[in-house]
Amino acid sequence: MDETAFWQLIDDSRDAAGGDPDEQAQGLVERLMGLTPDDVLDFARQFEARFQRAYTVDVWGAAYLLLGGASEDSFDYFRCWLIAQGREVFEGGVHDPDQLAELLPDFDEEEDGDAEELGYAADEAYERLTGLPLPDLGVRQPHAPQGAWFDFTDRTAMAGRYPQLWELYGD
Repeated sequence: MDETAFWQLIDDSRDAAGGDPDEQAQGLVERLMGLTPDDVLDFARQFEARFQRAYTVDVWGAAYLLLGGASEDSFDYFRCWLIAQGREVFEGGVHDPDQLAELLPDFDEEEDGDAEELGYAADEAYERLTGLPLPDLGVRQPHAPQGAWFDFTDRTAMAGRYPQLWELYGD
């Protein structure tokens, strides 16, 4: 599965679910079950590579602003949600997290920012197809996010790093 096919599955499942992350995850599982187990493994690798690519201090800081705080778990779910928004939002947000202010004009912290179940879609589809758990993908798991840590509660630092997001979500 190439990158285009990966993003097409993400887009199709999001569109069919009307943006609801839980319905998107269910729809993605159904779509993945129409593929071969090897294609599901390829999808899982593509997903995991993007999940890890978004594991940066800068993206975490943006999630912190958007969500009004972000624990390690909520940041994981946010990264799944960021992938779920499609290629343009994902790439833009990873490249310059402050651009999420423009890329997500209708963000609602009560409804958006959490797509935990999407992170398990490939696992579920693979297990339903084969009766076996998804094997190790061979993707290196970093121990810490990329980038230099800074205090997410430092208002000056947050406003300086994320001027657009701060304007919308800073307190």
